[in-house]
Amino acid sequence: MEKFDRPYLEMASVWARNSYCKRRQVGALLVKDRMIISDGYNGTPSGFENVCEDENGVTKPYVLHAEANAISKVAKSGNSSAGSTLYVTASPCLECAKLIIQAGIKRVVYRDEYRITDGIDLLRRAGIEVEQVE
Repeated sequence: MEKFDRPYLEMASVWARNSYCKRRQVGALLVKDRMIISDGYNGTPSGFENVCEDENGVTKPYVLHAEANAISKVAKSGNSSAGSTLYVTASPCLECAKLIIQAGIKRVVYRDEYRITDGIDLLRRAGIEVEQVE
């Protein structure tokens, strides 16, 4: 564990509170050279209503995960996430793991482990350092 892992993870937890999702609020921070270069939380795409679940409480298929929002936000800004660390409050799913690999992120630090670990397994297979900090 690195010196700033807990504080950055705590900041990601605070950022998660911006999510309108009822089932689970997830926050993410991208950090490079000890600077936050992007942030994200799970929610609907820009311009959509801020409702993540349908009338049955099921997450809508177009809801973006916190990691995807942070990665797309840094891409939009023109900055590079290559060599950065992603701090996220829940372990990444398989789809987000693919984005993390392609974005050149070298390390992922997460708090809560999701019951399906295929995202974490893929990250490790790609040689990305993965660490759970509780």
